[in-house]
Order: sequence, then structure tokens, then C-alpha cells
Amino acid sequence: MKIAKAEAIWVATPFTNPGPPSGFGGTTWNKVSTLLIRIETDEGLVGWGEAFGHNAIPATKAAFENQIAPLCIGRDATQISALLTELQKVCHTFGRYGQSMFALSGLDTALWDLAAKAAGVPLYRLLGGATRTEIPAYASFLRYGDPDVVAEVTAQAVGEGYQWIKLHERTPEAVAASRDGGGEDFRLMVDTNCPWTVQEADEIAWAMSPSDLYWLEEPIWPPENFHGLAELRANAPMKIAAGENASTIWEFTQMLDAGAVDFAQPSVAKVGGVTEMMKILSLCQTRNVGFAPHSPYYGPGFLATLHIVAQTDQPVEFLYGKLEAPLYDGVFPPKDGMYHVPDGPGLGIEPNPDVIKDYTVKS
Repeated sequence: MKIAKAEAIWVATPFTNPGPPSGFGGTTWNKVSTLLIRIETDEGLVGWGEAFGHNAIPATKAAFENQIAPLCIGRDATQISALLTELQKVCHTFGRYGQSMFALSGLDTALWDLAAKAAGVPLYRLLGGATRTEIPAYASFLRYGDPDVVAEVTAQAVGEGYQWIKLHERTPEAVAASRDGGGEDFRLMVDTNCPWTVQEADEIAWAMSPSDLYWLEEPIWPPENFHGLAELRANAPMKIAAGENASTIWEFTQMLDAGAVDFAQPSVAKVGGVTEMMKILSLCQTRNVGFAPHSPYYGPGFLATLHIVAQTDQPVEFLYGKLEAPLYDGVFPPKDGMYHVPDGPGLGIEPNPDVIKDYTVKS
């Protein structure tokens, strides 16, 4: 199979957040943006991937269209590892990670979707099979900043069947409010998005410890301060998670060599796609480190993550809220806090063409 077409499609769908207006990167998220990577072969088979993402989409889209796509046309779509390695080498001068790697991640996932479709099997079968097909979701909240709102939204999510909740709060008071709102029978994680020094993080970790956290995520600035994470991990009263900002097996090897985390969190739309995710999963298994991917996606990146975590014992992240028109019929939200791994060929489900047509951003 030869690659005949390679395109990036920006879809932005209105999004309802159950709390007050909030978001990341200095913006309010009233829409969820997804950058679809569509690869079509000379045989007419289409594969879908997702490149990160959200506020970074204009830059990633430009990287794909101007830097990556021209190098793909005419190439063998079945030679995934060889092609991606070559493209990383060719493109690294213009940015080893960041938007270049985001764009390559979407390409890699689309090629895996094609490979599984060509074989007539769901992706997880090409990746070694699944130990489960029902996967618990954890509701990943935006940052609300108000303990009363945190308690209310936590109670709502627990009432909907979620037994895992992740906050993006930074105060012990807001974290305690979540525990009070949802009770003692759910697992609580906190992602702080890299705000503190090691000393600051240590103090706040202990202040949050009465809330019984399953993990504390990305507490140290900068995210590549793996030795700082290891120092915190040695003293913190809960497990430490990180990795959504790391790319390729190389950075994760450095992270695990430093003893930085209890849970590694690669993000399929950032890290290098399915190929790198599977390398990192194997690394985690050999190092006895948990594998808990970052996946606040509503596109192919989410489906690819489902197929990968089907080999693990961890839940999958779901960006808690409601889309006006999801790309995939019947997938979002999870049923009673659980997802079923799709069993159709490739990623298992095709995106709704009407949603793509109606919500594509013209750029």
C-alpha cells in the first residue's frame, strides 16, 4: 500500500463543562479542538490519527502540512517503523519534539489504523492482544478553583458511576472538598501541571495527603526535571505520576533511569504515536513502573489509547464534559464509568463524516 493522500483536518466542537468557565493555556475551553490526520492509500483505504492538540493545533497543522505530509506521498504505508524513524531523522533539525513530534504522532497512529484495517482485525490484536475489553474511565475535570464547585462536580461524577476522579486543582482545600463531595469509595488523583519547586511540592503533597490520593501528577517545574521528581518521590506520602510532556522512548528511559515516577503517562498524540507508546509500555513492564497514559481526547487518539491500555490494569482518562456532536457515535460519555474496547477493524470505529463536515475549522 502506498500513501496517496495525507491531510490534517481541524475539528472544533462546542463543549459543555459542568463547572464554571475554565481551560488551559490561558484560554477558556468552550470548544474541544481535535486535529485529525487522514491518510489514504492508493487502494482507497483510509486511516485516522490524531495530532496534539487543543491550543497547539494551528502550529501542529502547519508542521504536518508543510513539513511531514510532502515527505509521505508515495511511501509504503506498511513500513511504519522505518518511515517514522526516517522522518524523525529528516525533521529533527526543525524541532526534535513539540509540533514536529505531534504531527508525526498523528501520522503513526493513522498508519497503525491502516495496518489493522488491512489485516481485518482490531488494533489491539496487532499489538499483542488484550487482557480485558472493559476498561474503567476516570473523569478528568478542568481546574475550577472553588472547593464548593469541586465537591459538587465530584458528587455528580461519582453518582454517574465513575470510581476514579482526577482533579487539576492546586490547593489542599479544593482536593479535600473533592474527597468530601464524593466520599471514601473512589480513587482520587490530582494533576497540578508542573507549578512548583521540589520543596514547594513536598510541602503541598503532605498537605494533600489526608485526602488519600492515588497519585500526584506533574508537581514539579519544569516537567523534564526528572531528578527533582525522584527527590520528591522519595519523600512524598503518595505515588508520583508524570510524562504527558515527554516524547519518545528516549525521554521515558531518562525518566525511569532517574527513578522519577510510579506511573509513566505517555500521550499518544504527543509522544510519537502507537509505535512509541508500545515501546514505553514494554519499558514500564521491565522496570515495574505503572503505565497510565494521558488521553484527554475525543478523537482517534482516545481510541488508540483504549486499544493500548487493554493490555494493562489502569483506567483510561476521559475529559469530563459533554460535546455537542462527538466524532464517534455511542462512545462518549462512557456507560456507568466504563468503556468497551471497539472490536471493528483498525481503531474499531470510523469518525462521523457529518460531524467532520459541519465542525471543520477553515484555516
